[in-house]
Amino acid sequence: MSARTVDPAHFTSQVQVFIQSDDGLERNEVLPTGAPISIGRHQSCVLRLDSDLVSRQHCVVEVAPDFIRIEDVSTNGTMAGDMLLRRQAVDMPYGTPIVCGNFTVYFLNPQMAQAASPHQGSGARRNPGMPMEMPSPHMGGMGGMQPGMGAMGNMGMGMQPGMGGMGGMQPGMGGMQPGMGGMQPGMGGMQPGMGGMPGMPRPPTHGHGGMVPTSPQGQPRAQHAQQIQGQHGAQITTPEMIAKREKDVGLRRQIHKLLLEHLDLATLDASKLDDPSMRPKVLGALRRIVGQLDTQIPPEVERDLLIGELADEALGLGPLERFIADPSISEIMVVDPNTIYIERGGKLVLSETRFTDDDRVRSVIERIVTPLGRRIDESSPLVDARLKDGSRVNAVIKPLALRGSCITIRKFAKTPLTLDKLIGFGALTAPMAQFLTRSVIAKKNIVISGGTGSGKTTLLNVLSGAIPSEERIVTIEDAAELQLSQPHVVSLETRPANLEGKGEYTIRDLVKNSLRMRPDRIVVGECRGGEALDMLQAMNTGHDGSLTTTHANSPVEAIARIETLVLMGGIELPVRAIRDQIAGAVHLIVQQTRFADGSRRVSAISEVTGVGDEGTIEMRPIFEFIRTGTDAKGKVVGDFRATGYLPSYLNDFIVMGLVKRGEKYL
Repeated sequence: MSARTVDPAHFTSQVQVFIQSDDGLERNEVLPTGAPISIGRHQSCVLRLDSDLVSRQHCVVEVAPDFIRIEDVSTNGTMAGDMLLRRQAVDMPYGTPIVCGNFTVYFLNPQMAQAASPHQGSGARRNPGMPMEMPSPHMGGMGGMQPGMGAMGNMGMGMQPGMGGMGGMQPGMGGMQPGMGGMQPGMGGMQPGMGGMPGMPRPPTHGHGGMVPTSPQGQPRAQHAQQIQGQHGAQITTPEMIAKREKDVGLRRQIHKLLLEHLDLATLDASKLDDPSMRPKVLGALRRIVGQLDTQIPPEVERDLLIGELADEALGLGPLERFIADPSISEIMVVDPNTIYIERGGKLVLSETRFTDDDRVRSVIERIVTPLGRRIDESSPLVDARLKDGSRVNAVIKPLALRGSCITIRKFAKTPLTLDKLIGFGALTAPMAQFLTRSVIAKKNIVISGGTGSGKTTLLNVLSGAIPSEERIVTIEDAAELQLSQPHVVSLETRPANLEGKGEYTIRDLVKNSLRMRPDRIVVGECRGGEALDMLQAMNTGHDGSLTTTHANSPVEAIARIETLVLMGGIELPVRAIRDQIAGAVHLIVQQTRFADGSRRVSAISEVTGVGDEGTIEMRPIFEFIRTGTDAKGKVVGDFRATGYLPSYLNDFIVMGLVKRGEKYL
């Protein structure tokens, strides 16, 4: 973030603030600038926004002569222009929309306000609906254009983006005051709320109620777009794009409404929408509707593409359908109806695809969760689910998702990965794969640790495939993702509470129940709570060969994480007893890592050797990935190396016949 110093000395002591709410209410306030301006719903805040969607103290703004510093101090984050701040500070030009809950706040440049209205005091009268900093068209007396200033286009900077053209200076308004020197650099165009000047409409708004951010240097949008996209990954919008988008949304809503009337889709059972016979009916109805509305559809719009997209929204997952079908895409992230990111080759890419509106996103979420017996509404605004192919889905709606309904889909390959494929991808070496396979067959308890999206579940699925087919396996997951090929597999899935708050079954409940199901192996998708204690007890009481995953950045942190999870079980146990349990139960920690280039590798395999004299759990690394650098294309370069340590249970491999005569132990 910027290192500029905010020094309000020799600067105006007041700043004008324009506030908009999502329900259309607007107001202006004049605030002192001698100290940071706190914004929130608490009475102690300098600018109070009365809403449950606003934190007690949401953000803090410091005012400088040519910029404002915005610092987020909230729990949910603050939108500054197109940037989402989370406990961060950023320097922005005046007029940047600051979104706090359901309010959008704009700080107006005091220097411009003073220059434009030198005679206007705090108690000056103004026309209704006209922001304070702009003079009334009836004030007059401002004088003519000063000699030497020339036309507006020759003021040294030209017209700022967002001004929309002056529409001609009105008689009696005069020109700029001497000494203004033209429009101030870094102002990003005329400030929001200046709609009182003839011929100058207010800037258009985003979907979340914020105004379109302009270039800090006052350069045209098209020239500045690539720079902003590169710096912040933000979407660039112009008034023309917004108008075109609104027209397209209105057209799609009209077609969707007519489709509902033609086929009465609203009354159909959700399960019948998957009937193969429905799609031809919907496509036929859409073709008739599009034909009737042909004069209203812009000529550049591809009709067949429009019909296909609307059919997907009516029957499937809308614009996500083509991403689901694309095998090169591993993750889909819907930020809001207008923003969809995809992960391809380990890298996040902003797609051009959009939903019609938030209602269509909600419909897609309902279509995913309803067949699973789960629900999502204002009282339960988040849900975990899965698609038919096993892909993991997480959805969050308002009021938790401030920008609109949010969907995250983690896809899984239609053909499950194997160890040979992982070796081909460079995720591990053949000796590492052989050692892990032998460890699974020898019934060693394995914990796979790693960060979010590092490939823990994928590796868990691959290693589970090495379990002998004659064994009884019980899998326990929040959302069923594992795809085991063995014939004797019992798959259990958690269930949330119903409307009355009853009927919830957690992973811990299912782990306890699985012990009564005579399992040979217990495979838990992820330990993230008190179920870690039950897993350790199962591993220590005859259920060897169990596998699970946990979130951690290294094998050492994985052990500390398991200790913490056991303490979350609610049973007061001495730390030494917990460590003895872990050391006796867990044999291997397999660390999975996602690197900066998007590649995923097994970065460490370590054996838990016991509890040392100092009471800490000791581990010895068996294999490690040593990073040596980065190549010209940004790819991570390194080597997998065996440390030379032989695991303590190597003799089990020999006794079980897993190491044949002449083969290497590792």
